[in-house]
Amino acid sequence: MISRRPYRLALVAVLPLFVAACAQMPGNGGEAPSAPPPPRVDDAQSSDDAQMPCRLDAISSAVGTPLADTSEEALAKQSGAEQTRVLRPGDAATLDHRPERLNIHLNDNDVIEELSCG
Repeated sequence: MISRRPYRLALVAVLPLFVAACAQMPGNGGEAPSAPPPPRVDDAQSSDDAQMPCRLDAISSAVGTPLADTSEEALAKQSGAEQTRVLRPGDAATLDHRPERLNIHLNDNDVIEELSCG
């Protein structure tokens, strides 16, 4: 018959380690430390249209017109965008946000459906 004594001794030796691992870390009144505050965003800077690298107000009239009537470069110049991206139905697009990029969304007939920055 196998003696159970070595297993009991091992359990008695390991059990305090498990209990200690579950114990709360010492702190102020036994409370866990709080998370740091979230970063602050300066609202004045984000609402300043003069600093925006892509402005849609100057080119909003292009929505509903064929892309052939207006060049991609002209839309970029009027909006102040540094880059342009033409997106047709079914085109794959990355999800990265680039404030200096003008997105030109077209329908199946190459008519501008939407203009967006990002």
